[in-house]
Amino acid sequence: MVSKFKAVVVLLVCLIMSAVLLVGCAAPVAETEVLPEATTALEPIAAEADEEMAQIPKYVFLFIGDGMSHVQVNAAQVYKGNNTEGEVEISSLNFTQFPVSGVVTTYDSTSFCPDSASTATALSCGVKTHSGVLGLAVDKTTKPQNITEMLQADGKKIGIVSSVTINHATPAAFYAHIESRNDYYEIALQMAQSGFDYFGGGSINKPTGSEKDKEDAYGIMEQNGYTIADTKEEILALGSESGKVYAVSPKLQDSGAMPYTLDTQNEDLALADFVSKGIDVLDNDNGFFMMCESGKIDWACHANDALSTITDTLGFADAIQVAIDFAAEHPDETLILVTGDHETGGMTIGYAATGYDTAFSILDRQKMSYVAFDELIGEMKEANPELTMDNVMPLIKENFGLLEPDDEDAAKEENAAYVLTEFEYAKLVAGFEESMKPEEERTATDEAALLYGSYDPLSVTLTHIINNKAGIGWTSYSHTGTPVPVYAYGTGAENFGGSYDNTEVFSKLVSICGL
Repeated sequence: MVSKFKAVVVLLVCLIMSAVLLVGCAAPVAETEVLPEATTALEPIAAEADEEMAQIPKYVFLFIGDGMSHVQVNAAQVYKGNNTEGEVEISSLNFTQFPVSGVVTTYDSTSFCPDSASTATALSCGVKTHSGVLGLAVDKTTKPQNITEMLQADGKKIGIVSSVTINHATPAAFYAHIESRNDYYEIALQMAQSGFDYFGGGSINKPTGSEKDKEDAYGIMEQNGYTIADTKEEILALGSESGKVYAVSPKLQDSGAMPYTLDTQNEDLALADFVSKGIDVLDNDNGFFMMCESGKIDWACHANDALSTITDTLGFADAIQVAIDFAAEHPDETLILVTGDHETGGMTIGYAATGYDTAFSILDRQKMSYVAFDELIGEMKEANPELTMDNVMPLIKENFGLLEPDDEDAAKEENAAYVLTEFEYAKLVAGFEESMKPEEERTATDEAALLYGSYDPLSVTLTHIINNKAGIGWTSYSHTGTPVPVYAYGTGAENFGGSYDNTEVFSKLVSICGL
């Protein structure tokens, strides 16, 4: 019996070896099948020898939601969706319906919790670098050519749009090469010297330098051939004959950024308007590249303000819709990419005190961002230095919907979710008392830092309470190491699926654009 078994085994081995030899005549067989390295750049796109070269996109849009990862996107979809018990359903955002999606890592050369300078540099230049460094390799000296410079040299017009200051880290990574993201004046000078065709959105931070003793950066922009358009009428009049343009939002908020979507009026210009006018300015026979950043998603997440995060994400989707509509008119010539640079705040859907329950509709009673509320309270403090909690509670009720336990409206059924518990009210009083102190006299303890971060103690306590009631939690006032999504639509989109490093967004663009 054993000898028969051995004979069968020998026969099988012989057959297998014969098969291998026959196949080996056509192609060598590796001992183990190995997947391509995840960090390998795409080979230049080419069809088979007997086919046409693959299409190169004439128009490329790169949308970056600063601080935006999967939770920020899904929170916006939950808020837009049906929050009724038994009928819970999300309402998808336009870019989440793109046919290709992927996920990218975000770490830089110094940390798994990176900053916007290093992550935007990874996207724009395809290299890892230190946090705080823009457009330089890890040696802080080598200047890799970025995607915008390469495309500019290839004949395309270039546009840079951001809802925050235009010399902030993310937009700056697409035109500046500098060791410190905080050298705003030098970044503004490199912006003026870039020769890019369109800048739009927020203002220039520190246009006369940190000491306010430098030549005005706006004037230097004009000396370099840029038209500064800073009224609604001037911006809406821009077109293909306008030349090089810097369109500055007529309405600005904290540190010269565009206002939060939550704080805008219908007549105000939105991020979508700056994308639309950018298309008008940039459109030409050779095509264009536009990077658009929704920077205040990040700022809202830093402050743990969920509704400001959500509404700016929805405003971001409106801006992306402009590109989608443009792509519909140029279906075989347009590539649209949407991604984040990193995640901010450790935002999550779920909170310890609410268990498995969520109630995003609670956020509906928040009428303004934390910044707008800070301004409101600041005005009240100036008018009345002896401000009390009793003076402030009507304002909190009006703008956040939160009620004291003994408020006359607390007994109404429709207000049940908004009534503060004794614990919540005590936290609010503590935040108010801390807020009333001059900044230099506020409690400097680890506990205070965990409670308030660097934000006004009253406003951040308010947003925490209403967020928690809705079923939203936060872990940080800083960035986290969470990977971010990538969504792709149009010519070359198929190359952006899967899981890879953020530097590969650059290398894939280089390949797809035939550079």
